[in-house]
Amino acid sequence: MFSIAVVALAATLPALEASSSKFFQTATQAEFLKGDVENLSVDARGQLTLGPATELVFETAAPFVWAVAAASDGTFFIGTGNEGKVYRIDAAGKGAVFFDSAELEIHAMAPAPNGGLYVGTSPDGKIYKVDRNGSATTFFDPDDKYIWALAVDSRGNVYAGTGDKGVIYKIAPDGKGLPFYKTKSTHATALAIDKAGNLLVGTESPGKVIRVDPNGKGFVLLDTPYQEIRGLRFDDKGQLYAAALNGRPAGSSASGGGAVNDQPSGDTGRALVPSVSVSTEITAIAIVDGSGAQTSASPSRDDRRTSKGAVYRILPDGLWDLVWESRDDTPYDVIFDQSGAPIIATGNKGKLYRLEGEPLRPTLLTRASAQQVTAFYKDPRGQVYFATANPGKLFRLSSEHASRGTYESDPSDAQMVSTWGALSWRGTVPKGSQVELATRSGNTETPDETWSSWSAAYTSPDGSPITSPKARYLQWRAVLTGKGDGPVLTSVTAAYLQRNLRPIVRAITVHPPGIVFQKPFTTGEPDLAGFGDQTTPDRKLTSAAQTAQGASTSAALGRRTYQKGLQTLAWRADDENDDELVYDVLYRREGETEWTPLRRGLDEPILVWDTTVVPNGTYFVRVVASDSPSNPSATALTGERDSAALQIDHTPPAIVVSSVRTEGARTMLVFDVNDADSPVARAEYSRDGGVHWTAVFPKDGIADSKSERYELSLDGEIGEIGITIRASDSMNNTETTHVNAPRGRK
Repeated sequence: MFSIAVVALAATLPALEASSSKFFQTATQAEFLKGDVENLSVDARGQLTLGPATELVFETAAPFVWAVAAASDGTFFIGTGNEGKVYRIDAAGKGAVFFDSAELEIHAMAPAPNGGLYVGTSPDGKIYKVDRNGSATTFFDPDDKYIWALAVDSRGNVYAGTGDKGVIYKIAPDGKGLPFYKTKSTHATALAIDKAGNLLVGTESPGKVIRVDPNGKGFVLLDTPYQEIRGLRFDDKGQLYAAALNGRPAGSSASGGGAVNDQPSGDTGRALVPSVSVSTEITAIAIVDGSGAQTSASPSRDDRRTSKGAVYRILPDGLWDLVWESRDDTPYDVIFDQSGAPIIATGNKGKLYRLEGEPLRPTLLTRASAQQVTAFYKDPRGQVYFATANPGKLFRLSSEHASRGTYESDPSDAQMVSTWGALSWRGTVPKGSQVELATRSGNTETPDETWSSWSAAYTSPDGSPITSPKARYLQWRAVLTGKGDGPVLTSVTAAYLQRNLRPIVRAITVHPPGIVFQKPFTTGEPDLAGFGDQTTPDRKLTSAAQTAQGASTSAALGRRTYQKGLQTLAWRADDENDDELVYDVLYRREGETEWTPLRRGLDEPILVWDTTVVPNGTYFVRVVASDSPSNPSATALTGERDSAALQIDHTPPAIVVSSVRTEGARTMLVFDVNDADSPVARAEYSRDGGVHWTAVFPKDGIADSKSERYELSLDGEIGEIGITIRASDSMNNTETTHVNAPRGRK
């Protein structure tokens, strides 16, 4: 035996930097479970191995096989759906119709005396007693619509779980029956009898497990957040396993369909919660996507509304544990292998899980060639049989490993048409075993006839160049062959290179003049975000790490403050390849055609410009984003965006007082404010030396131009102190002037 442990080689992508390569990897159980297996197992450590061989025992024409029972001579009985037939199958796998009911569904069967069979049918639920020759009589005919489960105690009494009133009937061997227990649920869906003669009941709407003593006294052992208890099984230690599931979306009617949420969907294209609504006579089946199903429990109870199902273990003293739960697979039944390990039957991908270890951990044992595994049976020799739906079949699970198994990965999405690199894998290959991988590619999310054919086999674990054509999606297939335990595949890695796309500068924000942001968590002197080294425009900033290419907000930039002469520019840029970006910032004055570099090689999407070094005027800023850190110079791309016009003005407005005159008890003052570059923003006056300021409004009522005239009417005379006038332009440049009282006045 030899061991192999190899990683994917980015070197198989010629003339490309390693930082540009990306990888698809499958290495954990969760990742392997996304794919499709045939004759392979996936253990809790994420190891792909040859699984147990499965043998087809019998195939029906019906879409559903719901129930399995066996006679003492090794004969099998299976009950079907949509045709309401019971088939008898001999030890050689030859089968024939044993009983054909007038109803369409057979969900429950139990052995009857002298090699006969009790059969529970739905709708218009009845229980038939069929003798060993196939002759049937009506054994019990309640008013209830559905017969979901049957159990026979040591005295020959038959218990029937029904719907849609959730009543349990106890029927004597002579066929006389009465209500034994009312569950107060919509349906009684599962039954089992313990060694003490207690009846265990699983219910639907809500999903509970109830222990009912021989006197008909009930005690709730488990109140789950799931909608239905689908199956109940005791192991050799007296521990009860309960399969719970979510089936029908909350609020849908139970009438007309009852607990038919345990019928699988016929849709092979999607993994739906197996929920179907059935008309009163079950003449049509409509698929319902129950992925958003709500449970009967409050969301605060483990919040398992998004889980499709779970398996609980209830100890003889009543304590219970949640031993398995899945968001992808719905449990239908539980059985135990020869070592006592639980095996779980699931849908909608026909997976069988085995729980091993302590605490119990799941292994994907195998996958049936059907959508749902609906029921188990274990014969006296310990061989496990399982029934399926879509299609309706009966299989035997072997204790021997399959000699060949295949795995098809879930298609991986490169987000765009890409170049494929190397395919490599890790694993162990004993002598006489083999692992072969192949790939195919396409541009549709689901593989179809437009995809490429499967490639020739890649047999080298060190990494072989992927020969499938360039495309957006890639899928790989592994074929494991061998004897005994066979090979082990632990991980598969595929390298790819996206087509380089141009960065996009989405937006440029020009903050108000003088607004800057103090970086959070700084020490010493305040550090302004984006200020950097204002004296070396060709030098790349290295004082801050590369930041995410998100929108720059004041909350993200730091504490907002003001510093005259500084102009903050922030931008938002992204790259569909997720490449690292650097930025050049350039500017030009209105009327000029050439752009002047302001700063190069920025790694933050923000810059503070000291505008005091350039003359007044209208300017534009250009931000150029480059993906050069992640690509060779020959293939690096840039994207750019120009800002809106921004005004730079360092000169304050001029105040010209044209007249001061007295009109009675009032003083009239007329003055003009003129600015060469920016609109006048405001004017104010103070009569107390600048302690208090009062706004003055332009004669035309709005400050919107570079020249504004103001007329100020004051009560009384100006006085000895005089009046101070202050005017500011839109760039916060401010000028003041003082007006004294006219000569000859005090």
